[in-house]
Amino acid sequence: MDTNLVLRLGNQVSRDNFSVLWKQENVFVKFDFKIRKLYFFFSHLSVEYKFEISFENICKIELYCPRDQATKFLLIQLLRSPRIYEKAVSTGHHYEWVREVDFTPSCCIGQSSALCLELPNMLWLPKFHRHFVYYKENEEQLELMEGSPFSCSSSLVPIVNPPIGFDLPYKILFKINSLIQHGCVPGPAIDDDFYRLVDPKSTKIEFIESALDKLFHLGDCCYEPVRLLKEQFKGYAKSTLLPRAPAISLCDGLVYVHRVKVTPSKVYFCGPEVNLSNRVFRNYLEDIDNFLHVSFVDENLDKVRSIALSPHSSSANEDKRTRVYERIISTLRNGIVIGDKKFEFLAFSSNQVRDNSVWMFASRTGLTAADIREWMGDFQDIRNVAIYGARLGQSFGSSRETASVGIDEIEVIPDVEVKRGEATYCFSDGIGKISQELACKVATKLGRSSVPSAFQIQYGGYAGVVAVDPTSSVKLSLRKSMFKYKSLNTKLDVLAWSKFQPSFLNPQIIILLSNLGVKDQVFQKRQWENIDKLNAILTDPWIAQEALEMMSSGEITMVLKEMLICDYKPDAEPFLSMMLQTFRASKLMDIRFGTRIFVPNGRVMIGCLDETRTLEYGQVFLQVSRFSRELCNQSSHMFSVSSSNPNNFIFEGEVIVARNPCLHPGDVLVLQAVNVPALHHIVDCVVFPQKGKRSHPNECSRSSLDGDKYFVCWDRDLIPPLRIQPAEYIAAPTMQLDHDVTIEEVEECFTNYIINNNLGIIQNAHTVFADREPRSAMSHKCLELAELHSIAVDFPKTGVVAKIPPHLCVNEYPDFMEKPEKWTYRSTCILGKLFREAKYIELPTSPTESFTLEIAKQCYDPDMEVDGFEDYLSDAFKYKSDYDYKLGNLMDYYGIKTEAEIFSGNILKIPDHLDRKGITDAIKYAMYSLKMEARTWFNEGDDSNTYNAKAKASAWYHVTYHHTYWGRYNEGMDRAHFLSFPWCVYDKLLQIKKDTGSINSSLLSSPDHQLSQLI
Repeated sequence: MDTNLVLRLGNQVSRDNFSVLWKQENVFVKFDFKIRKLYFFFSHLSVEYKFEISFENICKIELYCPRDQATKFLLIQLLRSPRIYEKAVSTGHHYEWVREVDFTPSCCIGQSSALCLELPNMLWLPKFHRHFVYYKENEEQLELMEGSPFSCSSSLVPIVNPPIGFDLPYKILFKINSLIQHGCVPGPAIDDDFYRLVDPKSTKIEFIESALDKLFHLGDCCYEPVRLLKEQFKGYAKSTLLPRAPAISLCDGLVYVHRVKVTPSKVYFCGPEVNLSNRVFRNYLEDIDNFLHVSFVDENLDKVRSIALSPHSSSANEDKRTRVYERIISTLRNGIVIGDKKFEFLAFSSNQVRDNSVWMFASRTGLTAADIREWMGDFQDIRNVAIYGARLGQSFGSSRETASVGIDEIEVIPDVEVKRGEATYCFSDGIGKISQELACKVATKLGRSSVPSAFQIQYGGYAGVVAVDPTSSVKLSLRKSMFKYKSLNTKLDVLAWSKFQPSFLNPQIIILLSNLGVKDQVFQKRQWENIDKLNAILTDPWIAQEALEMMSSGEITMVLKEMLICDYKPDAEPFLSMMLQTFRASKLMDIRFGTRIFVPNGRVMIGCLDETRTLEYGQVFLQVSRFSRELCNQSSHMFSVSSSNPNNFIFEGEVIVARNPCLHPGDVLVLQAVNVPALHHIVDCVVFPQKGKRSHPNECSRSSLDGDKYFVCWDRDLIPPLRIQPAEYIAAPTMQLDHDVTIEEVEECFTNYIINNNLGIIQNAHTVFADREPRSAMSHKCLELAELHSIAVDFPKTGVVAKIPPHLCVNEYPDFMEKPEKWTYRSTCILGKLFREAKYIELPTSPTESFTLEIAKQCYDPDMEVDGFEDYLSDAFKYKSDYDYKLGNLMDYYGIKTEAEIFSGNILKIPDHLDRKGITDAIKYAMYSLKMEARTWFNEGDDSNTYNAKAKASAWYHVTYHHTYWGRYNEGMDRAHFLSFPWCVYDKLLQIKKDTGSINSSLLSSPDHQLSQLI
C-alpha cells in the first residue's frame, strides 16, 4: 500500500464517530495475507517503529467511502493491541527489531481499541472480503473527533476510577474496567451518568451485577451503555423476582479469584475465575478479594517469550534488557492500583512461574503481604533466591484441607540413602508414611468411596507423598527429604492422590523406544488400533463402554457408561451421541496433533517406596484397579487376583518405567514386576525398591518420590530389546547469598526466569536432532541436550541457567513438528511416519450436530414421562434457564465452542492465549460447581418421596428435550439449545429409564459391567 498514509489510534464511540487519541503521518502499511499479519512502519521522533497485528486479533474491518470525498477511511477494530517494535542497531551496521512498550504520550496505544487509516480515495485496496468475513463497506461519513486519554493510571492502561463522590464496591469497579479493556464499551462512554447508575446507593447491587454481566456477553461493543443500563433496570424493577445471579455458586474448597493480565502496552481485568483453594486462601478467606492473580503475557495474550525481554543480540552482553523487561519488573515492584486497593507482590507457585504469573495482595489495616509470608513459615535459613521463591510458593499449591495432625502425632524417620563415590542417592526422596486410620479419615474428607494408597501432601513445612502403611500406629511418618522450611501449621493438605490414570505414548517416549529397538510397525499398529476403536464408539455400545472405561475417568465417564448399560444407543440419543462424538474428536486430535497414542496395557502411576525392604534392585510391584477385556485377553497369564481386593490385579513380568519428560535413552528402564503379598495394600502406584546401588526414580530423568508420576507399560511389543545405562547427571551448584534473601531479589528472579526458561527450546532441539542424527537420541548432540534439559528442569528451584551453545541451535524442523513459519524437511523416522498416516484422519469440522427443532421432534423419549411431571414444569423451566445462562457464560469466557466440550472436559481447541492445564482445571472446577448447584436446586424442599423425585427429574428432561421448549432459553444471545441440564441428576433419569424401558440384559451381565460396578 501507499507509504504516505495517516494512521490514527483511538476508539469508535458511535456508529459514525471515531475519537482520536494519537495520530501518525507518513505510515507504510503491509497486509501479509500468507502469514495473516498486518504491519505498520513509521518514524516517530527520529526512531523507527513497527506495529504487528495478527489477523486473529482483528474483530472488524469497515471501509468508509463517502461520495465526492478525496479521502476514505479504513477502520480496524482490534481485540488486542499491536505488538510494538523499535529498530535498533545490533552488531556493526546490522539492525534488528526489538520489542518495545507504549511510547506515546499517556500510553495512547493501550487506551485505543481501534485503528483508523486515512487513504486517498483512488488508492487500490486488497480484496479484504476474501480474508475477513466481517469486512464491510459503506458510503457514510466517518466523523473524526479529538479525544482525551481516560485512564487514571499513567503506565498500566486503561484503568478507570469513578469521579470524586462515588464509592463503588471493588467487584463493580473491576467489572467496569473489564468491560472497557475487552472492548465491550468504549472508554469515553463511561461518564458520570454511568457511574451514578452503577452506584449501589441508588440501585440494587443484584441489578447492577446482572446488567454489567449482560453488557459483557452482548457480543458487540455497546456505544450507549447508559441507555442499556436504564432499560435493564426498568425491566428488573417490573419483575417480582431478582435477576438471576450470573456467577456459579461454588462448592467447598473452591474460590473465586480476580485476575489481571499485563501485556507490554495494556492490562486486562479478567474473571473472577474459579480456583481450587490453597493453604493461604483458606486461612485468609475473608480477604479473598484482596488477592490478585497477575499474569505477564504478550499482546496476543499468549506467553511472553524471552526474546521480548532480552534480544538475541544480547547473548554476549547479558545486561541488555528491553523496556518490556523493565515494565514487568516495575509492575512487580510498584504494584497495581485498582480503586482504593494497591496490590503488591506476594509470591508465586511452581505452576505460576512456568506460566509467568504471580500472586499479589492488597494490604489492609492489620494485614500486609509481608504478614502473610511470615504466617506461611520461617524461610530465613534459605540463602538461595530461586529456592526461597519456590518455598514461598509451596503454600499456594492448589490443595484440599483434610485433617489436623498434632506435632505429637507425627514422627520423623530416617531417609534411605546409599553413598557411592562422591554421590549420595536417596531412595526415599520425598516420601513418608500415613497410618490406615488417618488415611481413611482423609479419604472421607476428600469424598472418596475407597481409600487411596498414596497422597501428595503438605504438612507444616513438609511436602511430598505419604503412602498407606497398615502396620503403622503413628499418623504421619515424615522424612528429612520432605522438609522444606520451618512452619507451625498442623493442617494436612492434600494436593493429589493415587488413582486409575490411563497411559499414552508421546513423541519423547516413542523416540527413545524406537532408539532402543522397538520396530516402527509396532507404533503404527497401535496408532491404527486407536483410530479404529475411536471410530467404532459412535455405533458400537460394547466398544464405547470399553473405550470409556480404559481411556478416560471421572463422573461424566460413569454417566455415559450407565447410559449405554441402559440401552441408550450411541448414534440415537442426542446427549450421549454428542458426548461420544466429542470424546472421539478429542482423542483423534491428540493423535493427529500430539502423536499421543493410548496404550491399554499400561498406566500412569505415582511412585512409592517398598517400606518392607522385600523388592530387590531391578524389581517393582504393580497392582491395577481396572481390568478390561482387551487387557485380559492379551496378558491374562501375567496377572493374578489381589488378596486384598478381588477387583484388583497384580502384574508379574517385564515392564517399562519412565517419567516425562525423558530425553536420554537411559531414562527408559525395563524392570521386573513381582508379586509381594506384603504390598497388596498398595494399588495404582508403582512401588520401587530401597535396595541397590542407585534408586530407580533417580535413574528416570532424576525424578523422586515427592509426587512424580511414571509411565508404566507391560505391552510386550513395546518392551525394548536394548538397554542403556541411565545417565549420571551432576546437580549444578546453587549460589548462596551472604545475606537474607530480599523480596526484591525474588521479584528479579521471577523476571529472569522468563528470560532464561529454555526448557521448550531444548526439548524441540532434541526432537530435531533425534530425527536427523544417524544415532538419533544416542547422538552426542542429543546426549548433550539431555544434560542441559536436566539443568533447565531444575532452573525454577536452583536459579542455574541452562545455556544452549550455538551448535545445538536449530533452524530447520521435521514436517511432523508443523512449523510453517520455519524451514521444513520430510522426516523419514517413526514420528514422521506416524504424522503422515495420522494426517488422513478425518477430523470433524464441528464435533457435534446441533440439537435442532427437527431432532427434538424425533428424539423425545416418552419412556421418560412420569405421572405428575407436569406439576414441576414451571420450576424446571426456571432452573434450566438459569443453568443454560451460566453454562453459556462459562463457554463464552473460555472460548469453548460446544456444550459437549465444556461438560465433558474434552476441550478440542483452547484459545492460544490460554494455558491448557490451568484452564482445563478451572473449567473442571466450575462445571463441577454448576452441576452441584443444579443438584441443590433439584433437592430444594427436601422432597424425599422417591416417586416425586422421579416426576421432578422427568420435568427436567421434558423442558430440555420436548420440542415445545426448543429455543426458549438464552433468547437473543445466539446460543445453541443445551442438553446437559437434566443429566446433572443422571441417577434419577437412569432410574426412570430402568423402570420404564427395556434394559439390555446381556449388557448388564457382561463381565466388564460387573467389574465396573464393583470398582
